[in-house]
Amino acid sequence: KGAATVSERPPAAFVREKFDPARNPSDDLKAAIETASKENKRIILDVGGEWCGWCVYMDKFIFQHPELTKLRDENYVWVKINMSEENENVPFLGAYPEISGYPHLFVLDKSGTLLESKDTSALEEDKGYNLARFTAFLQKWAVKRK
Repeated sequence: KGAATVSERPPAAFVREKFDPARNPSDDLKAAIETASKENKRIILDVGGEWCGWCVYMDKFIFQHPELTKLRDENYVWVKINMSEENENVPFLGAYPEISGYPHLFVLDKSGTLLESKDTSALEEDKGYNLARFTAFLQKWAVKRK
């Protein structure tokens, strides 16, 4: 018998960038501003930590919805900002509005100016996120392209 052929590739494994207490958020923002300026994108600061179940789930939710992943990747430079006992990043986060829960998203323009401070509980539904509300949030700040 001949070897079996695989006509479909298996789905991509879920791999996520972790919140890293050792990273310098000021350096990360500076790099994001450079990229956003070059690529005409906005910036989203995703504030949370590895201790935060909703933070991990948000990454998985975006991964599970390719249309969200595409919307995010085409319009935003996504930057994870650690907030944990190891490093609360107080000096960096002190420049932004107070956060009441995690994950929290700050939308910035390509120069780093704050456009919106988003409490992600508004995007939740039951034990997950609401696809329509999450999509609308990303569409709201997407760069208008000609």
